[in-house]
Amino acid sequence: MVNDQDYVAIFHSIHRVLRAEQLLKQDGVAFLLIPVPRQLTSDCGLALRIAPPHLVAVFAALAAADLLPAELYQLRAGEYAAVAAETVVGSAGTA
Repeated sequence: MVNDQDYVAIFHSIHRVLRAEQLLKQDGVAFLLIPVPRQLTSDCGLALRIAPPHLVAVFAALAAADLLPAELYQLRAGEYAAVAAETVVGSAGTA
């Protein structure tokens, strides 16, 4: 289940999402591997759920490994809103 304000990062292949999971676990970054919510689509079927306080750390680790997600959404009042990954990557560079 995705909580309000949580982010959902979608990768377009199962290999990339599993590599991201492995990398983030090694780095001790907080996230949760979840099925892609029904409102969103993905060929891979799995996504990362990220709580807002951990978003910059997750993106910093993924950017360092050249493993950014293809899509990023935030749940806001029951609706998924697309978020530009570039804005998060910019924040990760300053953290």
